Amino acid sequence: MERHAFAMKIKEGRMNAYRKKLGEIWKELTDFLDRNGIRNFSLWNAEDLIFGYYENEDGRKLDKNEEAVRSALIEKMQDTFQWISVPGQDMRLMYHDFGIVRECKELIRHRVFMTKLKDGCEEEYKIRHDGLIAKRGDTVNPGPDSNFSIWSAGGYIFGYNEIDTTMEVQETAEARKETIAWETHQLEIMDWITNDVDWMTGEVHADVKRLAWHR
Repeated sequence: MERHAFAMKIKEGRMNAYRKKLGEIWKELTDFLDRNGIRNFSLWNAEDLIFGYYENEDGRKLDKNEEAVRSALIEKMQDTFQWISVPGQDMRLMYHDFGIVRECKELIRHRVFMTKLKDGCEEEYKIRHDGLIAKRGDTVNPGPDSNFSIWSAGGYIFGYNEIDTTMEVQETAEARKETIAWETHQLEIMDWITNDVDWMTGEVHADVKRLAWHR
């Protein structure tokens, strides 16, 4: 299975138009996804940002006719947003923890987050997260994180995580201490857009919302 991600910024005052047009093309879009074996497609929003995630079979590519369909669908929405990522290309994968992907999504919860990197800090972010991968030995994670990836484009960070709720346990005091240390360290190189660490900083940021999903 291949994971893919993209991102865009809504033009000023165009969020309502974006949602309306998404609804207008939704049937055509989902037919396109089904024809091309694209699964677990979702769109997420915080402030004026849109983050998209989807999966497909290894090596599966669009033919010319389907590329034309994709371009036509994008064109119908184009006046509502500007691209952050490059159209048709994945964002840079900054971190992954690809464990056991659950086919049954009913007991999965999502954590999606967005941050803005401080100038010149993209490589430092990658180095720190490569260190996390090295620390765990890049082994398969049995859970509760089962499909975790972090992507970057245009100075932004977008995280996508599927969490098996049947495996979650209450956070220990030691684990909370480690989380605070890590997140405090991360504040050196990025600023939060979503509200993931408001509990720690006392600040108020946006709640992330799922705008759409198609299995």
